[in-house]
Amino acid sequence: MSPTRQDAWSQDEDLLLAEVVLRHIREGGTQLQAFEEVGKQLSRTSAACGFRWNSYVRKQYKTGIELAKKQRKELKKQDIPVEAELIHEPAKVENVQSPPGCEQGSNITFPVVINFLESLYQQVEASSSLVDDRVESLEKIKELEKKTYYLAAENERLSKNLKAIEEDYRSLIEIMERARKMVVLQDEDRQQKVKFQMDKNGNLERVEK
Repeated sequence: MSPTRQDAWSQDEDLLLAEVVLRHIREGGTQLQAFEEVGKQLSRTSAACGFRWNSYVRKQYKTGIELAKKQRKELKKQDIPVEAELIHEPAKVENVQSPPGCEQGSNITFPVVINFLESLYQQVEASSSLVDDRVESLEKIKELEKKTYYLAAENERLSKNLKAIEEDYRSLIEIMERARKMVVLQDEDRQQKVKFQMDKNGNLERVEK
C-alpha cells in the first residue's frame, strides 16, 4: 500500500478532481464517492480531496457545476438511461412482414423461407448499425462535455486574471497621476522661492530664497 501523500496539489491533479466530481454530480453520485475515487488514484485521503475541492477547485468550476446539475435533471426525467438501453435492450426490428405465401391455408416453400430470413437479417444489420452510431455519438457528446467544463473553468480563471490586471492598471494610473501632481507642485514651489536683484553692473540676476 502506497503511503498517503501530503504534498502540494498540481494543476493536473486539480483537473482530475474536477472531472471526477462533475461526473458524479452529472450521474447522480455523491461528492464523497468522488473524493474516495480521486483519493485512490492520487494516493491521498478522501478528506484531503474534499478539502481541496471545497477550498479551491470548486470556485474555479462554478459554470461546470451548474451544467452538470442540469444534465442530472435531464437524466432523471428518463425512465431508462440511454446507455443501459443501448447495452441491454436487443435491437428492435420494426414492421417485420410475414414471408410471402404464408397466408392461412397456403404451403410454405423452402426458397420463400430463405428469402424471408435474408430480408430479416438485413433489417437486423441495419438496426445494429444505428445502435453503433448512437453509441459513438454518446462518446463524442461526453468528450465535448468534458471540454466544455474545462473551457468554462478556463474562462472564469482568465476573467479573474483580467479583472486583477485592470485593477493593477488603475492603481498604476493613480500612482502616476499623484507623481505628476507632486512634480507640478514642486515646480511651483521652486518658482515661488526665486527672486531677482540688480547686480553692481545694473543687470538682473536670479537669487534663490
